[in-house]
Amino acid sequence: MRIGTMTSTMTPEATLDAQIQQVVDAEDDGFDSYWMAQISSIDALTFLALAGQRTNRIELGTAVVPTYPRHPTMLALQAVTAQAATNGRLVLGIGVSHKPVVEDRWGMDFKAPVRHMEQYLTVLRSLLDTGKVDYDGDMFRVSGEIQRVTTDPVSVCIAALAPRMLRLAGEKADGTVTWMVGPKTLETHIVPRITEAAREAGRTAPRVCVAVPICVTDDRRGAMEAAAATFRNYRTLPSYRRMLDIEGVESPAEVAIIGAEAEVEDQLRSLADAGATDFLAHSFDAGDGSTERTRELLKSLVGRI
Repeated sequence: MRIGTMTSTMTPEATLDAQIQQVVDAEDDGFDSYWMAQISSIDALTFLALAGQRTNRIELGTAVVPTYPRHPTMLALQAVTAQAATNGRLVLGIGVSHKPVVEDRWGMDFKAPVRHMEQYLTVLRSLLDTGKVDYDGDMFRVSGEIQRVTTDPVSVCIAALAPRMLRLAGEKADGTVTWMVGPKTLETHIVPRITEAAREAGRTAPRVCVAVPICVTDDRRGAMEAAAATFRNYRTLPSYRRMLDIEGVESPAEVAIIGAEAEVEDQLRSLADAGATDFLAHSFDAGDGSTERTRELLKSLVGRI
């Protein structure tokens, strides 16, 4: 299982250069990948393109870019540009986001998200792979070309949790990026569905990129309380709620990886045994040097799980 590090936002006092330095440091520390979530503080693809100019080896991924605010033609242009800037190291993670975000924040219609993603992905993949598209669907009708500044193939993963989205990910994407999913859910729900869909479609085994909060600490109770407070909103979003129910837990804190070094290593191995191909470490601070301990443990485990 490859080990990467993940961030979702910039602190108010951070500069763009300081954030890019985190990617440089991740490469220097030997991590396999660095992932940026597209939230509201920084444009993930622009950021990764800039980070690609100061790094040489580390894979750079979005986890994930929401599809509804960006037409697939424009996302294809952004992705190809970032792929050129990173010398072929981009993984484009995309997702439909959530109904409250799409409808209440962006004022858009969240109807038929699986059909939206299927048509979006068809247009996007055609443009990424050939530079051309001629597609006539009920949600997207797109005909045209883009000038690709690189022909390096762009790997595309979609945020897939529900059965129909997992089937789509296996059939037409290179894998999935999950959030708030534990080992039981991976083994019994995520991995079998996406793997079978890829096999039936004649595709290679999909990537299963698993992002969860992580904290190395001796104060498990305190870290659990911190995780419960920090990630409490995810328990109410339907897609994550269903995954927590499959896992048999109530709170997102219960799928977070928390404990001393040996305990955390065991939990990471459980994810690998359940079928995770990539671990995206979303480190959170529980005080008493936990951030530094988490970093050191993850560094020591790269290439060993």
